[in-house]
This record gives sequence, structure tokens and C-alpha cells, in this order.
Amino acid sequence: MVSKKDSNKARLKRHKRVRGTISGTAERPRLNVFRSAKNIYAQVIDDVTGVTIASASTIEKDFAQYGGNKDAAKLVGQKVAERAKAKGVTVVVFDRGGYLYHGRVKELADGAREGGLQF
Repeated sequence: MVSKKDSNKARLKRHKRVRGTISGTAERPRLNVFRSAKNIYAQVIDDVTGVTIASASTIEKDFAQYGGNKDAAKLVGQKVAERAKAKGVTVVVFDRGGYLYHGRVKELADGAREGGLQF
């Protein structure tokens, strides 16, 4: 019998391992990425107080494009950077959520950098 590995279970294991080493503070919050098949989500989180400072995703009403491609991910990165800068955040630590730094995750990071976030 052939058993297929659960890729999301492996991703969660990687994410848990990474979260043991990185944490967001008020001075340098964490930019978290979640990627689904149809959408992509980004949050800027202060882990000390447990507060989401800024967020953006492709499921928002003003987002007209399809959310499962690299162009949409870049726009989400720019939008989350714009919202974070409005709250006074310019430096973050990037949390790729256990995903490979490739494709949509990389485009979101590039969009956030273009929007003015430093990491």
C-alpha cells in the first residue's frame, strides 16, 4: 500500500519549529503569511500583547483580482505594508509560515519590501 505524506502536516511541523525561534515584539512585529489554494493572507502581529497590528488578504471586498496567483500576492504585500506604516511600523520579522520562500510567498515579501517594510 502506498501512503501519501500529508504536506500540510509537514508544513505545520516546520512552522511550529520556526515559531520557537522567532517572535514579534512591539518594536519589531512579525509579518505572518498564510497561503491557501485560492487566497493569500498576511498579518503584522505583536506576539507580546497578542494583537494584530495590520492585515491584508485577497478575500477583501475591494480586491478585484483572483487571489491565487503571484500578482495578487504582490498587491497583498504592498497593502499590508501600507497599513502597517500607517500604524507606525517600518521594521518587521518575516514569518513564512512553514512554506518555501518561493512563488506567492516570495512575491508577497517583495511587495511588502516595495511598500516600505524592512526585513
